[in-house]
Amino acid sequence: MADDSWVNKLYYGDNLDMMRKYISDESVDLIYLDPPFNSKATYNVLYQESNGTASAAQIEAFEDTWHWEGAVATYQEIVENSTKKLTDLMHALYQFLGHNDMMAYLTMMAIRLQELHRVLKPTGSVYLHCDPTASHYLKLVMDAIFSAKYFRNEIVWSYKRYTAKGNRYQREHDILFYYSKSDKSVFNEPREEYGPKSGKADSHYKQDEDGRWYRWQKRKGQEPYKIYLSEGRRIGDVWPIPHINASAKERLGYPTQKPEALLERIIQASSNEGGVVFDPFCGCGTTISVAEHLHRRWIGIDITHLAITLIKRRLEDHFPNDLQPYEVIGNPKDLPGAQTLADQDKFQFEWWALDLVGARPARDRKKGADKGIDGYIVFFEDERDPGSVRQVVVQVKGGSVNRSHVATLKGDMEREKAAIGVLVTLQPATRPMREEAAAAGFYDSPHYGRFPKLQILTIEELLGGQVLKMPPRRQVDKTFKKAEKKTKKREDQTGLF
Repeated sequence: MADDSWVNKLYYGDNLDMMRKYISDESVDLIYLDPPFNSKATYNVLYQESNGTASAAQIEAFEDTWHWEGAVATYQEIVENSTKKLTDLMHALYQFLGHNDMMAYLTMMAIRLQELHRVLKPTGSVYLHCDPTASHYLKLVMDAIFSAKYFRNEIVWSYKRYTAKGNRYQREHDILFYYSKSDKSVFNEPREEYGPKSGKADSHYKQDEDGRWYRWQKRKGQEPYKIYLSEGRRIGDVWPIPHINASAKERLGYPTQKPEALLERIIQASSNEGGVVFDPFCGCGTTISVAEHLHRRWIGIDITHLAITLIKRRLEDHFPNDLQPYEVIGNPKDLPGAQTLADQDKFQFEWWALDLVGARPARDRKKGADKGIDGYIVFFEDERDPGSVRQVVVQVKGGSVNRSHVATLKGDMEREKAAIGVLVTLQPATRPMREEAAAAGFYDSPHYGRFPKLQILTIEELLGGQVLKMPPRRQVDKTFKKAEKKTKKREDQTGLF
């Protein structure tokens, strides 16, 4: 039975730190993880415009930094403090691979998989979604930590994709490793309805008053008796589940988004209602959303404020009226916390600050220094007129500020033909800055009244509840495409999935 005092958790930060600090031993029923692989690919997020087209603006959601130089200390920690089996394996892998990025990736994953084993209940299970380049190595690491004895399945997620030319076969599947922690793991065997060529098509089978299929069995010397078909066909380890196509309703624009049907099968099979589902690389929040939909409790961790913001928006859109209580841990709650974030990572600070005013990021992180607009908001002056789109441009400053920053924003507003400009500052605005902003005058909306054309909002003011003054935004300010509203469903754990 679920604990009535439970509050779902969404953590911002490194999942290793968050697990060690906040998640207690044997407290989680099910873990699903889809970790980014240490490849040379760049993980970019494409933003969705209000008309549904892809935005020209891109922002890097994850830059792979798991390189050997940063993994040496972690490798030493594993060798010195782990089980002999894992220590021997990591040493052997090092002897084979050397000190390269693949070894760094396996080292950083091994330390995290140890923590996942710690937090998993004896009745729990873990599903590791693998990149084919590293899956064979990760299988060895999983065997060392969770034990080969508790390896349950290698699951093939099969899907169709666009055809592409190349010197190899088209990739149309992903691999998931399914392990339990003990022989007592929860498993609600998933089944699917029989097809037209199953036993139901046999003329000997009939349906009873409850809709179950049966036939009469006759044996010599016995009275005839009924034999019922099992409740659906057992599902195997090859799962033909469609990839999320460009026009799918659930598609949010996040490049590594997985289909909800995949997570529904995993969560229903390996947890019960009220159980705790944990995703340590929760990205765009599919695991979190499906867990909420299926009446599970949940924990999610991600290392970017961009992902945390997306998950918050997604939950609000999916479940506007019956969302379970949850809290975000790791986001700044006060001015000192905001200052710490700005000192640690100016890009994360920028994404977090943009979310405070509901703006979407507008530039590629790789551009480095601030060269213009950091974020923007769009709104319709007249909702009946698609051509009445107007723009609010936002600049974020985490360091010292002066009057010249206001003047620069004025020029950017003119260049972008923006209706309103906003300067978000960590430091207090000076009197000359306020005077310069006031001199910009007003934006007169024919439908919604008058608004200051250039506004300065400090982080302290935003945390205190002050809001941006502008016409109603409706839903066009969302960073990603708006998620569809959902109705939560109850499930029969013994029925068909």
